[in-house]
Amino acid sequence: MYEEVLILIVCFMTACFSIAQILKDNSIIDICWGIGFMIVAWYIHLNHPHQGSFIKLLLVTIWGLRLALYLFKRNKGKAEDWRYAEMRKAWGKKFLLYSFIKVFMLQGAIMFLISLPLLQIGNYGRNSLPIIIVGISIFCFGFIWETIADWQLMNFKSNKLNKGKLMTTGLWSLSRHPNYFGEMVVWWGIFIVSIPNGNVFISLVSPLLICFLLARVSGVPYLERRFKSHPEFSDYLKRTNKLIPDFRLLLK
Repeated sequence: MYEEVLILIVCFMTACFSIAQILKDNSIIDICWGIGFMIVAWYIHLNHPHQGSFIKLLLVTIWGLRLALYLFKRNKGKAEDWRYAEMRKAWGKKFLLYSFIKVFMLQGAIMFLISLPLLQIGNYGRNSLPIIIVGISIFCFGFIWETIADWQLMNFKSNKLNKGKLMTTGLWSLSRHPNYFGEMVVWWGIFIVSIPNGNVFISLVSPLLICFLLARVSGVPYLERRFKSHPEFSDYLKRTNKLIPDFRLLLK
């Protein structure tokens, strides 16, 4: 099972890399990200169907489809995302090799590790219903939170009057990265749903890794550095939590 999924992800990422080079746009990897998890979930359910794989298939499909469509709409008609454009300049003649290894294969490896809860294929026991309900509830909260945050940001950016301004209202007034917070919660929900299916410690790698990456590596730190020089950021930083929302503000 693990080997099959790993090969599937490598093939998928290789195809994405090839398309990216034709389009000269490595940022399509962001759209491929959600689609990749959907492919893994469908592959597991079709080849090893059980109650758990079906529930996780539904959750991952809802999450992955929403994310892929959102990013497609956001990036449509635009140039390569600034992150990948910077890599293109920095890597020079080694761009193709580094793109394949450091962008597509690296994200493929991360995708495999985050998919570990999906790879647990044991059947649910009689007493599994409470934990399934808890997991789905947590997933739904994270999914709705992330969706609202993305929707608010898209509407903010679509208004020409906000050009050059920093998004600091709505969920973005509760934390500086509400979309990342929602993403983390989503994968904790999927992890909890998978607990009765197999090895808990293997599955635990998934939410811990996504939290580490978003909070310490490619998510929050990357954007915080980018907006550090923004005239509004200093005040925003002082009054707004970094990642975990300040829910007390909802009562005011």
